[in-house]
Amino acid sequence: MAYASETSPLLPEPRSETSATGLKAQGRDVSPGRCSSKSSSSSSSSSAPDGLSDTLRDIIIGFSDGLTVPFALTAGLSSLGSTRLVIMGGLAELISGMISMGLGAYLAAVTERDRYRSQRAAQARAGLMPPLRSSTSSSAPSSLSPAAAARLARREDIYAILDRYAVSRAAATPLVDELCGRVDDADDACNDTTAASHDVVAAHDADSDAWLRFKMDVGLRLDEPETHAAWLSGVTMGLSYFVGGLVPMLPYFAMDRVSDALLVSVAVTFVILLVFGYAKNYVAIRTHRAGVWGALQTLVIGVLAAGTSYAIVKALDRGGSP
Repeated sequence: MAYASETSPLLPEPRSETSATGLKAQGRDVSPGRCSSKSSSSSSSSSAPDGLSDTLRDIIIGFSDGLTVPFALTAGLSSLGSTRLVIMGGLAELISGMISMGLGAYLAAVTERDRYRSQRAAQARAGLMPPLRSSTSSSAPSSLSPAAAARLARREDIYAILDRYAVSRAAATPLVDELCGRVDDADDACNDTTAASHDVVAAHDADSDAWLRFKMDVGLRLDEPETHAAWLSGVTMGLSYFVGGLVPMLPYFAMDRVSDALLVSVAVTFVILLVFGYAKNYVAIRTHRAGVWGALQTLVIGVLAAGTSYAIVKALDRGGSP
């Protein structure tokens, strides 16, 4: 989910050695409008792929599993010589696999969402409560009130996060003031109110949102899942599994002889494994070498799965025959 931390740089960028005067001397436009348009376009393009990457991940997992597992099953069942048996067994596995993959993706997304909410609530409670003596700074005065101790702990948390990026306290202070200033003011408002009303508490939660989002996004590196991500992930992975698994089965619907259908299924799946393996790696890594390596990996895995399934079913059929 796109937050301010994703659309604008939170950490100071290194200064460019070329000044604005030098850029003008080179005939390059450095007007504010041009710079702002570039920054806005780059920020929108950088925040867009977040949801797309999750959907692409679900498609890759679902399609690759669907292309491999039903293909291996139908190849194994084809050794029995019955087209009807291949179709019935393949459809049963395809439907059950689609439901299983979809529910698994849905439950995984729900668990991720609940984990984020739990972590966010825990961080919010920790930020509004005074820290333990062992967790406070040794230089902090011992006579601090609970509200002042909690305020100091919030600021020290942000300083500690920025210190991982080698940002000095002097450079980090404006950002810390911006992130913690509103929640500090909200603390004062709550303390000044003898009976805190619902509106005061709600305002306090809204004011602490910037500090809390920074702590979650940068400190804990946890992105807030979309509200519809669970259903979308389940449906995407389930449908991808079904489409991927249906492709190797199509020849069995069109041909009467199992041996001919198996050969066509192997040929079609061979091509799709190569294309899919190349495409998924090229989209992720953007190099042809990675695409070729992905194609070979996917092909080898599919061939091994289908060959092993065919050999096992064939051996079991021979062992069970009188």
